[in-house]
Amino acid sequence: MHALTRRHVLLGGLGVATTAALTACASGEGASSTSTRAFGSPSPVSPAAGQKVVEKSLTARPVTLDLGGRTVSTWAYGDAAPGPLVRATAGDLLRVTLDNQLPTDTSIHWHGIRLRNAADGVPGQTQDPIAAGSRYVYEFTAPDPGTYFFHPHVGVQLDRGLYAPMVIDDPDEPGRYDAEWILVLDDWIDGTGTSPDEVLKKLVADGGPANGPMGGMDHGSMGHMGADPWGDAGDVTYPLFLINGRPPTDPEVLRAKPGQRVRLRIISAASDTIFTVALGGHRMSVTHTDGWPVEATDVDALYIGMGERYDAIVTLKDGVFPLVARPFGKTSGGQAMALVRTGSGAAPGAGTSPDELTGQVLIGSELQPAALAKLPPREPDAEAQLTLNGSMKPYRWGINGAPFGENEPLTVKAGQRLRINATNMTMMTHPLHLHGHTFALPSGLRKDTVLMAPMQSFAIDLDADNAGDWMIHCHNIYHAEVGMMIALNYVS
Repeated sequence: MHALTRRHVLLGGLGVATTAALTACASGEGASSTSTRAFGSPSPVSPAAGQKVVEKSLTARPVTLDLGGRTVSTWAYGDAAPGPLVRATAGDLLRVTLDNQLPTDTSIHWHGIRLRNAADGVPGQTQDPIAAGSRYVYEFTAPDPGTYFFHPHVGVQLDRGLYAPMVIDDPDEPGRYDAEWILVLDDWIDGTGTSPDEVLKKLVADGGPANGPMGGMDHGSMGHMGADPWGDAGDVTYPLFLINGRPPTDPEVLRAKPGQRVRLRIISAASDTIFTVALGGHRMSVTHTDGWPVEATDVDALYIGMGERYDAIVTLKDGVFPLVARPFGKTSGGQAMALVRTGSGAAPGAGTSPDELTGQVLIGSELQPAALAKLPPREPDAEAQLTLNGSMKPYRWGINGAPFGENEPLTVKAGQRLRINATNMTMMTHPLHLHGHTFALPSGLRKDTVLMAPMQSFAIDLDADNAGDWMIHCHNIYHAEVGMMIALNYVS
């Protein structure tokens, strides 16, 4: 995602990308290298008395990965995708050093964490871009337990291998489960005959769907999936879908004993895909969304959008079972799958279709919050309007009638409760993501990323308790990169 630069590469209405902009996208550099606002190094953070410090070093670099016998060149943290888990306990001070060995600028955004503004990882908004060959230290306290992940906030780098899980443990967690599995879902195209930058360039140039190496995209109008809820849910044809960096032809095997209770931490690091997730032969009890507890809800399957996270508890049966993440509305590229093995039996094939996929499928925004997760009752002090706009032909996306850099930031004063009246005026589903805060839906459900179906509206409330300049954007990386973003700035 481009940095805040008041750029002029998107012109008029929702904007048409110029040749210069497309050249920047193709090089992977983007607008972050042209920001006129300088930040320098953030002030060091000293731990409070008794505060634990968790230190971690990450290296972003070009790598070659084996995806089930298919060799791809990409960028990743370390030697694998997903990158290494970062884990701490709520209240800890994290000190993470990024060594940028990529051929271009990068950053890290700590997705979903209510951290200090200087550590949010948005070049041009909260920091200078991290130049190739340089290092940068992120320091922040993670206040809330939950399931999170991290990724760059430069160009379309997320659609490479630059993502990794992050877990902030609850010191008061009662447990009540025997094992924990972290499941990172992804749609994969990098190194398969094209790159995310080339995909973006083609989307903008064609004003329509991008064709990956396996051919065309089944992209129609709202309702092409019949009674399904999301209308058009993606623009890109992906040749592979992964769970924990592995395709269904070479799945990860998750081992446990029959009768054990397992906590699933499901993270979508996808860039353009909504998944339906199910564990064959089992029902899941959903306990958290985006880190916040909900009233436990038993379901056959759940939808998960780009940037969302769900925790669920499963009591395992005896045998071998497919854990499937099926792309919504996409017929090419198959599906993502892992195997759960608690006993003997033949493994199901890569194309297996558990009955649970067509059972009771959860739409996450319909969950009910746990009592302790609700915001205190309060009328809003201020309101703002946020409208998602855009089209496929020409390929342009924006908020409040203009692309990022052309639209006016939303503003809030410290201490206010702000109500954002968000409306999706497009014929596609968009995952709306807010930095530096969580918001409450009208039910009280706390989230930082929510799927908005075509023509859907939400009134979302947030407490302005984390001063700074922040971002709100669609977490479809291609929509964000061409302009579906807006700033949320604190004012005096």
